[in-house]
Amino acid sequence: MGRLPRILGAAMGTAARRPLAVGLLVTVLALAGAALALRLAPTTATKTLVGTSSASWQATERDHELFGEDAVYVLVSGPVSKVVLTTDLNQLIGLEGCLGGNVPKDHTPPGGWSGPCGRLGKAKPAKVVFGPGTFINESVGQIGDQFTAQQQAIKDDAQQAYTAAYKLARAKRYSVARSKKLATQAQQLAEYQALTQAAQIALKYGLLKAPEVNDPGFVSQLVFEGGKAAGTPKSRFAYLWPNKDSSLIQVRLKPGLSDRQRKDAIANIRAATEMKDFRLANGGTYTVTGAPVVLSDLTTNITDAIVLLLIASVLVMALVLALVFPARRRLLPLVVALAAVAITFGALSLIGASLTMASVGVVPVLIGLAVDYAIQLQSRIEERAGPGASRAEVARAVAHVARRGAPSVAIAALATAAGFLVLGASPVPMVRGFGWLLVAGIFVGLATATTLGVAVLVGTAGRTGRGGGRPRVGGRLGASVAEAGAMVASAGRGAGELLRENPATRGLLRGGRAARARALGAAAHRPGRVLAVGLGVAIVGWGLDTQTKVESDVTKLVPQDLPALRDLTALERSTSVGGQIDVVVRSDRKLTTPANLNWMAAYQSRLLKTFGYTDKRGCGKAELCPAFSLPDLFGGNSGKVTSQAQVDELLKVVPEYFSQSVVTADRKTATLAFGIRLMPLARQKQVIDTMRRELHPPKGVDAQLAGLPVLAADADAQVSSTWRRMLLMVLGLVAVAAVLLAAFRSWRRALTPLVPIALATGWSALVLFAIRVPLNPMSVTLGALVIAISTEFSVLLAERYRSERADGFDPAAALERTYRSTGAAVLASGVTAIAGFAVLALSDIRMLRDFGAVTVVDLTVSLLGVLLVLPSALVLGERFTLSDVRVPRPRVPRPRVRRPRRPSLRRTQPET
Repeated sequence: MGRLPRILGAAMGTAARRPLAVGLLVTVLALAGAALALRLAPTTATKTLVGTSSASWQATERDHELFGEDAVYVLVSGPVSKVVLTTDLNQLIGLEGCLGGNVPKDHTPPGGWSGPCGRLGKAKPAKVVFGPGTFINESVGQIGDQFTAQQQAIKDDAQQAYTAAYKLARAKRYSVARSKKLATQAQQLAEYQALTQAAQIALKYGLLKAPEVNDPGFVSQLVFEGGKAAGTPKSRFAYLWPNKDSSLIQVRLKPGLSDRQRKDAIANIRAATEMKDFRLANGGTYTVTGAPVVLSDLTTNITDAIVLLLIASVLVMALVLALVFPARRRLLPLVVALAAVAITFGALSLIGASLTMASVGVVPVLIGLAVDYAIQLQSRIEERAGPGASRAEVARAVAHVARRGAPSVAIAALATAAGFLVLGASPVPMVRGFGWLLVAGIFVGLATATTLGVAVLVGTAGRTGRGGGRPRVGGRLGASVAEAGAMVASAGRGAGELLRENPATRGLLRGGRAARARALGAAAHRPGRVLAVGLGVAIVGWGLDTQTKVESDVTKLVPQDLPALRDLTALERSTSVGGQIDVVVRSDRKLTTPANLNWMAAYQSRLLKTFGYTDKRGCGKAELCPAFSLPDLFGGNSGKVTSQAQVDELLKVVPEYFSQSVVTADRKTATLAFGIRLMPLARQKQVIDTMRRELHPPKGVDAQLAGLPVLAADADAQVSSTWRRMLLMVLGLVAVAAVLLAAFRSWRRALTPLVPIALATGWSALVLFAIRVPLNPMSVTLGALVIAISTEFSVLLAERYRSERADGFDPAAALERTYRSTGAAVLASGVTAIAGFAVLALSDIRMLRDFGAVTVVDLTVSLLGVLLVLPSALVLGERFTLSDVRVPRPRVPRPRVRRPRRPSLRRTQPET
């Protein structure tokens, strides 16, 4: 701790000697930081949910690289029969071509090059577009090609029969005329036999001529199930027609798109579905949805949330400071905090980082912490300088506080930073970033408080009272700024007096002072009993914390009025599917062997049956539904593949449009896909774990689950586990204790402030359980966060008490003086920090809103715990050791006594 006063003395001394220069420098940095912060782009990328080193992340990245990102769905609502058996099918084919960016050469896309199709044609953000229109169109083309090829083959075979018969007849010395006649008969027989065989096949599949897109007979035979109600699609095509009233277009975007490019692509897809060129004549409608759409829309909400939270934080902090901080420059801490926020987020922009949902929550929290540091330093300086002090007196007070009070504030800030640093152990990158950003913000907030805050205090000192006159700093500009500041401060004082000077408030203050006196008396006389009661309540809370509900349903954590969320819910209602899980199957050798394909088909069939899907019932309430997979190219699970020749022949004739979605060109990687319902992440995790347990790939084959549902479920399972919450809490206490021990070099001084904080974690858990406030993937880290923030309150009070005891006051008097001076500042700091978190309740992002509500409860309990239980811990701690408390006593000469030398502890040889 020896260097800390010197460092603080140098920083605060410079600000006191050159207030204008230091103030302008910090102001310029804050303005530059604000300008840089405006360039920050929000992100909801999947890399903020799960670490890039996890197996599920790597499998998802591989899946996206080969087959495209998670699908953007275009739900076509309307009877399938009216969509595919009318001219609406042409509209659907045109829309899917537009979404794929397919613009024929020398053609102008619908709507022109400046329209959605033109923009998609230029950017080509889609890797794969798979939908009913293109499926039917490709099927028509493929079958037509096969039909034409078969006719040509029949003609070629007949010609070969003619040539062979003619040569044979001439070899038998038949005349030319007779030879031609026999050859013609052989040709006709060969054609008849081939046509008979082809006709049998054609009758089986209803193909009496080359198929056409506008042929209702062919389309009906291709799409609809025979023997069921009219208009019922074949179950094997559930990924295209989930039921008789819905059709699905899937757009898988290219991997590596930036958030901006992805947002533009989704906007163009939406705009394309609204074009009159693709309007369905029979009343069908388009809905663009899917997990990427929800995340993209949420990105826009994050930007709006930052603006709202910043404005609300400023207003709330100004009101709180006017109420609870009775100082002349009561709005100065808010100015310091805004400068700290601007510099912190400006630095975030400089390193090229992005904003996440969690980092948005840093804004009000950091404002609360920076206000706290400024309040602590300002209250100590003004307490030391006295009312109406001159500039020289304030400068001397700054020098004194830099030696006596500021080190305690700095140590408390370091301990707070250590508490937040344990969030770096979280498995969720978004939560890790939240912790690191707060750690950086704490250092910036402390620096601005010791520089800008001190500079303003010294620079504006002596305007009234003994200093007399106006400050000369800055000439006319300085005088104008001072006058403006005086007007704002005067308005703040007036608001504060209006809020405080009324009968109700005075009654509350008198009641609060009486309660404080009773609490301090109980702490001084019965500390053991107070701590025992607190420990008992905490134990109950820790036990009940394991039963606290964790809300993991992502549809309940994002804004409920989000259009994309409503559309995603509509998608599930229509199709029973809200997302897609891919099983990425790899092999170093050729994957498309009969054994591998049969294993994939059996795995798919087994899982679908386990989670409630059958061909007869369809998706319905099933938790998993079939999606387009490699086995579907071979008839799904309807039969086993028996020969390699069969596989190779089929893969040759399957159009690339079909095969590229499920198998790579080198035939070494393929996908099995399943549609999954929207469900709480805890249940989703159970489904995924079952899918993993059932994976028993053949030798030489590797299979991994991939997709956004997998990443989200895995991240939630890691964050919301009870043991991980407890571990983070313990790590937070250990980190704080390590910092305090390194600073104080005393076990008592380091551990005593942690007693009420540790107990408060149990009390807050009990309160949360009682009021049934659920946790979420962000607020499950609350234990470490509350420890970090509450540490400051406890350390400041403990160090002030130690200082009062060192000045010769007995425990009761020292506690009274501590709580009357530093306690008032701590209460003001605590209320401002709580107000900072309370601002999160204004966010329409439920994850942030619930996080704010839970934190307000926990911080309120923690603040009360520090104020009520810390005195008992301090008094009881002194009973064990007084080595750290130096109470002045009269010096009494004592005779010097020579102590006997201690015997050696080494073993000696016994005498013989």
